Amino acid sequence: MVLKKVAESIRSNKNIIEKIEINPIIQHIDNNSFKSTNIFSDIGEDSASIIDEDKFILITTDRIKTTFVEKFPFGAGFSSILVGVDDIYACGGTPLAASIIISVKDVKTCNSLLDGICEGSKKFKVPIIRGHTNIHGKCYELSSTMIGEIKKENYLSAINAKINDSIILVVDFDGKVGKASKLYWDTVTFKSSEEILNKRKSMNLIGEVHLANSSKDISNGGIFGTLLQLIKYSNVGADVNINNIDIPPKLLEAQYNLETYIKMYLTTSFVITAPKANCDKILEIFSNCGLEARVIGEIIKEKKLKINDGQKSVEIFKF
Repeated sequence: MVLKKVAESIRSNKNIIEKIEINPIIQHIDNNSFKSTNIFSDIGEDSASIIDEDKFILITTDRIKTTFVEKFPFGAGFSSILVGVDDIYACGGTPLAASIIISVKDVKTCNSLLDGICEGSKKFKVPIIRGHTNIHGKCYELSSTMIGEIKKENYLSAINAKINDSIILVVDFDGKVGKASKLYWDTVTFKSSEEILNKRKSMNLIGEVHLANSSKDISNGGIFGTLLQLIKYSNVGADVNINNIDIPPKLLEAQYNLETYIKMYLTTSFVITAPKANCDKILEIFSNCGLEARVIGEIIKEKKLKINDGQKSVEIFKF
């Protein structure tokens, strides 16, 4: 019964559906845009990489939903920095600077939005160096671009999962449900810069030891939406044992079940794939940085996303 409920929760997740719907747009751009030998990786990565001698310059862009901006402008502004920061750390990099585009209809919302952006900038120690502002907009818009860097040899790709890799779920259990949504696991707003950056620097360490094949930060598609993107771009499949997915104690106390938890946007969280022989060392690194990490499944050859409970198995998506 739980297996079926979890399967339906994944299939009906509107954020996963939205990501699937944009695939034709991504393919059109990939097939028809100009290509350059200066680009190491692009489509499918959390952070694309531009070759710069012994380093990669990293770049990622995100848009915050208009409804989020309208209802919670401060939180939307803060999140515009958070999402870019985590895209850079997901590939083992270090954020350097951000650029912001905003369009607003009233001064009050604009001020709250700016306060959130600046708070995110200070919290994650990322300067805002460029942007564009429209104060006479017909609607609210907010998007951000984050620039980072990494040594070439330490780059962690989001599209390099290998068959027989173990799938590791990494989550910060020290959090609370966000004010904007019951599906937002906030692990940053109430902590110091030093604490939240130390947890993220675990990804720098993972990149430096060269033990993982792929990684991705958990987006608004939740655990399985994130994993689905990773395996599709890696041209592999995944089989996950749902019994291995632990729920933070605070959420269990609030009576969250697995069907709801897997839909959550989990800040300070990542999906990693790595050879089985390397998992113990990887789990140790995350543990030392205050993060909960556990093997939840395996990368498979068949191009499908499957879940199991140790006895029965259900196919969720085939591609």
